[in-house]
Amino acid sequence: MLLKDKVAVVYGGGGVIGGAIAEACARAGARIFLAGRTRSKLEAVARRIASTGATAEVAQIDALDTDSVERHADDVAARAGGIDIAVNAVGVAHVQGKPLAELTVEEYAYPVSIYTRTHFITAKAVARHMAPRGSGVILALSTPAGRMTGPGYLGHCVACAGIEALTGHLAGELGASGIRVVCLRSHAIPEVPALGSHSHEVFGQVAQRVGVSIDEMLAGAASSTPLKRLPTLGEVANTAVFLVSPHAGAMTGAIANLTCGFVLD
Repeated sequence: MLLKDKVAVVYGGGGVIGGAIAEACARAGARIFLAGRTRSKLEAVARRIASTGATAEVAQIDALDTDSVERHADDVAARAGGIDIAVNAVGVAHVQGKPLAELTVEEYAYPVSIYTRTHFITAKAVARHMAPRGSGVILALSTPAGRMTGPGYLGHCVACAGIEALTGHLAGELGASGIRVVCLRSHAIPEVPALGSHSHEVFGQVAQRVGVSIDEMLAGAASSTPLKRLPTLGEVANTAVFLVSPHAGAMTGAIANLTCGFVLD
């Protein structure tokens, strides 16, 4: 098992993507700690993990609040003997689809502030426990919006570019402590809006703006990739497992590209 006896904290673990990554890590042998705002969603993921015989614990915290994140990290490290893996899969609904002329500064700044803040807070909290042990992996999630020109994605574009820049900087700063920092850049995942999440609201805004359904919008996105499809939730979750595993031990500051070729590195 790739992650046997590893301790993994998944922020946003009650969401569709965070939950899928948590379940995949559990199948790979990790002990899972789920953190997020909505206890019912966290408990649903924990039940699915427990049904396989793996271990998952739940904590209702705000991943934008420094004190609560640090207290939670301290508690996990004290009870589990350390933290080996941290995944930030926090997602928030935000405005997309509006061109610059219609976008307010608040609408632009909201995703930039939220996403860069939570990734900073969670990385700092877990790095304090990884550095003394000389090992650990921090995984961030991004989208190709950081490389897209829009219109309609300005705030999300800058937020994703910020997450990827943060990945590179943290990799350089924390590498000497044995901590790897990696990012997974995924294109739109068709199962995510279908299963219900903030993504449904975000995708709906864009689709409505151009006068198509979400399914039609996703079909168009799929046809624009070289592979003529979009990544699956399973592919994203299993790639996340690989990235945080010893098999990817030489990777840091890297962005795994799961855009089906939509963005070429």
